[in-house]
Amino acid sequence: MIRTLIVDDDRLVRIALADILDDDPGITVVAQAGDGREALERAAAQSVDVVLMDVRMPRLDGIAATQRLRALPRPPQVVLLTTFDLDQYVYDGLAAGASGFLLKDAEPSDIVRAVHVVAEGQAMLHPSAARRLVDRYHRTAGGRVQAARARIERITPRERDVLELLADGASNAEIAAVLGMRESTVKAHVSRILAALEVGNRVQAALCVRDAGLHGDNSREF
Repeated sequence: MIRTLIVDDDRLVRIALADILDDDPGITVVAQAGDGREALERAAAQSVDVVLMDVRMPRLDGIAATQRLRALPRPPQVVLLTTFDLDQYVYDGLAAGASGFLLKDAEPSDIVRAVHVVAEGQAMLHPSAARRLVDRYHRTAGGRVQAARARIERITPRERDVLELLADGASNAEIAAVLGMRESTVKAHVSRILAALEVGNRVQAALCVRDAGLHGDNSREF
């Protein structure tokens, strides 16, 4: 059972999200919060696997709350909820450790799917918004290109093969099939890649590839 925390300053939005998630037999909503500070209190009080997090909230916004949640000893995965006009905040949220984001008008099935995807250690981004984020980031990346390339040089050629497929949005099973590996071997490679790149999840690893200018696609899932 995936234990989920819903964080939004709009009570009606929280209720709607809870109704959507409660319809899935594999998900349970264990708590709700109206802002980032309350979310931290709820996460500290009980075990949480996935947080659906609004970006703009009073007291403590979703980006700052994401960074603090991901610093916990047993950090939950975070999916940000936003609108197109908040692209810059969403990128900051991903950099803070969020596993992805959805638009608030996403289909209920996409919201449920996102919870399952991130709970499995992968991530999910809305394709149109992901494209805008990548374009915006590359216009302001500056010296990060060289830093990203230096980090990628730390990994082996085989790990780079895995990283390239990861940046395409391939799952561990898909990477294993393409490269002729066991899925457990792929998981081990991914763990070493994340450590070498000094990133916390697959989203940040894929963004590192883009920072380095080594990949031009815009993926939906990582």
